[in-house]
Amino acid sequence: MIRLAVLNAATSPHRLGNVVTDWVVTRFGSNKAFAIDRIDLRDVGLPLFDEPDLPRYGHHRHEHTRRWAARIGAADAFVMVSPEYNRGYSALLKNALDYLVHEWAFKPVGIVSYGSGMSGGLVGAEALRGVLGSLQMYPVREMVVVPFVTEQSVREGTLSASEGMVEGIELMMDALVRMDAAMHLLRAPNEELGGQQGSQSGHEGADTRLRQGRPEAPDSWTTTSALERPPGFV
Repeated sequence: MIRLAVLNAATSPHRLGNVVTDWVVTRFGSNKAFAIDRIDLRDVGLPLFDEPDLPRYGHHRHEHTRRWAARIGAADAFVMVSPEYNRGYSALLKNALDYLVHEWAFKPVGIVSYGSGMSGGLVGAEALRGVLGSLQMYPVREMVVVPFVTEQSVREGTLSASEGMVEGIELMMDALVRMDAAMHLLRAPNEELGGQQGSQSGHEGADTRLRQGRPEAPDSWTTTSALERPPGFV
């Protein structure tokens, strides 16, 4: 079973990212290939990056970083639900990505973008792809674009998905299943990862690269129906 983390990257108090994320979780939850951890980045509460060491060394000093590393490290694949802010993606998501390296690497990721205009956040999604690639993640080609999210897509708190959006998320599921199998073969424990510049004295290589297999899944991972799942997890 693929342990999928669905990340809601919206920050606004009146955000519609919750509605879009609800739809994503419901669609993926209907596929028995996935166990889902729903992550609201605003609730995770990571401060602006404050680790003294470069993330590629894996020397997580702060408890909030260790918690974040454990949660992300337990996932096999990701879906980023990302709004477009000024032709980019949210600073909240960039900060969450920058905290880690090994926990993201060689895992597939799908993007669900949304926006108030016709493009549906597509420009921001394309900016995000470059960062995901630098973390040695694999952004699948198949994606979902939600246009006019404030005008046409939401009805009484529920996303009114078009046929194209439904087809897109089904194709994304298939792509993530295929790429998960391939990515497992690439997760070499001694790989030099990360795009951060600089070096650290006193480090004999990235000793925490020795991740021989994924961490144990937290109790939040489940495949039960949405009505039976504890708050925050699906």
